[in-house]
Amino acid sequence: MDVDLTVTAGNYRFDGVSFAVDTNIWLLGDEEEVLVVDAGFDASAITAAIDGRDVVGILCTHAHNDHADAALSLADATGAPVLLHPADAKLWERVNPGRLPDAELADGQVLTVAGSPVVVLHTPGHTAGSVCLHLPDEGVLFSGDTLLSGGLGMTGDVLSSRSALLDSVRRKLLVLPGETVVHPGHGYDTDIATEREESLS
Repeated sequence: MDVDLTVTAGNYRFDGVSFAVDTNIWLLGDEEEVLVVDAGFDASAITAAIDGRDVVGILCTHAHNDHADAALSLADATGAPVLLHPADAKLWERVNPGRLPDAELADGQVLTVAGSPVVVLHTPGHTAGSVCLHLPDEGVLFSGDTLLSGGLGMTGDVLSSRSALLDSVRRKLLVLPGETVVHPGHGYDTDIATEREESLS
């Protein structure tokens, strides 16, 4: 399984708050096909990184604009479906009004890319519909904004919950093997063992 990173830049916007941010866009797959994890700000940069491969899906870990505002443009360019947890429907409508995602994600759902299983973990807190992706055969977790290097994602708006986020991380992420590599939605990689000891001790 190959994991490619493209970083896009723009302004996160929610309820009158706006600030510049870099977003990690992850492509996982092989030379033939990829699953795109998040699609914020720049569909053309993501398309260039795809480099002609078949896109099996565009999966948004949540519906904040820095992770989802390029999803529909990317879908139109690649013909791939956009996948989102339904608990983020209201947030999605703010970012992409008038057009729904193509398919819903569910906790425990298993997707497949390049022959490897990708397990969807519903981890509400940063948003109600936030999800992480666990690749057990690869020892990898794509954590969106649920778990970052050195701490949890932001919970400063009305659609977030710090207590729900803590519960999600403790019950679903910190129970994974310590050597699991964490690829977050922003910043640098970490691993589960480090976050057990440093972030939530």
